[in-house]
Amino acid sequence: MKRYGASVGFFIFMLVIWEAVVRFFGIAEFILPSPVRIGEALSETSALLWEHSLQTIIEVLWGFTLAILAGIILAMLMGLFPVVKKVLYPLIILSQTIPIMAVAPLLIIWFGYNLLPKVIVVALVCFFPITVSLVEGLEAVDKDIEKLLLAMGASPWQIFKTVQLPGALPSFFAGLKISATYSVMGAVIGEWLGASKGLGVFMTRTMNSFLTAQVFASIVVISLLSLIFFGLISVLAKFVMPWYEQK
Repeated sequence: MKRYGASVGFFIFMLVIWEAVVRFFGIAEFILPSPVRIGEALSETSALLWEHSLQTIIEVLWGFTLAILAGIILAMLMGLFPVVKKVLYPLIILSQTIPIMAVAPLLIIWFGYNLLPKVIVVALVCFFPITVSLVEGLEAVDKDIEKLLLAMGASPWQIFKTVQLPGALPSFFAGLKISATYSVMGAVIGEWLGASKGLGVFMTRTMNSFLTAQVFASIVVISLLSLIFFGLISVLAKFVMPWYEQK
């Protein structure tokens, strides 16, 4: 509470203002439901939201895992071999100029409406922060230590394992936290474009039916899932890096 008390207090204050504005001006529910009505919608559709959330969580876990593996492999290659970085790093940056909404329909065409397109979308959304953070972390390691180890006869792999990788872990976990907040959004985007189950499907159906309170309820669930993934990464970072004081 000492750390997040101010944020929680301000958030509650904004909810109170929101509730008061909706009640005072008599705003229709299909335009802007009140926080109380959103809470009721959460309770009324909890079973359905849970069913759709499970599908989204599966997509996130597979896509996030794929992004981590691909990001670590590429970052390690670029850290060990400068020529690989010269070739691949500009292409990785260029890939982020392509809107994910433009790529997702192609994935649906190529792979159908099954799980795979959604997993790929999540991986594409999460891949860039992980890779770039790890690459930048590897380069930020003290060069004097590397030179000292080279003078002592250490191989590039030994330097990477004992100096570069531990030094890059804070940056790596920072990238993981960013990706964790994007991962659920990536899964929802994939579901918008073609799926039979998931929070994106739930949002589309309720939006088309003008059930705005249920749309907000799904947004609440998406935000909570993102916070949970972010929290899990933060806890993991404390175990992996006990020496590093997180702020």
